[in-house]
Amino acid sequence: MDDKLILKKYTNRRLYDTEKSIYVTLDYVTNVIREGRQIAVVDAKTNEDVTASILTQIVLEESRKKNFLLPIPLLYLIIQYGENVLSEFFEKYLEHTIKNYLLFRGFADDQYKKWLDLGDNYSQINPQAVANLSPFKSLFELFPENTANSEVKETKK
Repeated sequence: MDDKLILKKYTNRRLYDTEKSIYVTLDYVTNVIREGRQIAVVDAKTNEDVTASILTQIVLEESRKKNFLLPIPLLYLIIQYGENVLSEFFEKYLEHTIKNYLLFRGFADDQYKKWLDLGDNYSQINPQAVANLSPFKSLFELFPENTANSEVKETKK
């Protein structure tokens, strides 16, 4: 089974799930997408790809339900500049930015969970174990041991 769900759109605006052989609603399609599946929507009569139209319709429906996905200033820019300026931005940069944000958020969540697992007993924490937790540069590598000791000694004077 291909991961992409193929839907047919009929002239009466009904959507047909070719995998399950049932008519579906926009809410159904929204849930399928939220589960991580890709969709392709083709016009049943012309076989034209109308996926972008259906996805835009889902965004509009979500907005009507008070799940505002786009801020008002951005909507003004989309209307004002339309395809000319923003289409390349949306295709290339915004998609990558959102994917990178979600990837970073996942890394940060995982890192935070590991830190919570260390517990509150800081005196027994091994600096090498902490360094191995993070894909980022260790905090202990940022401050060499002799520099930290000399600063403590200077503070005590």
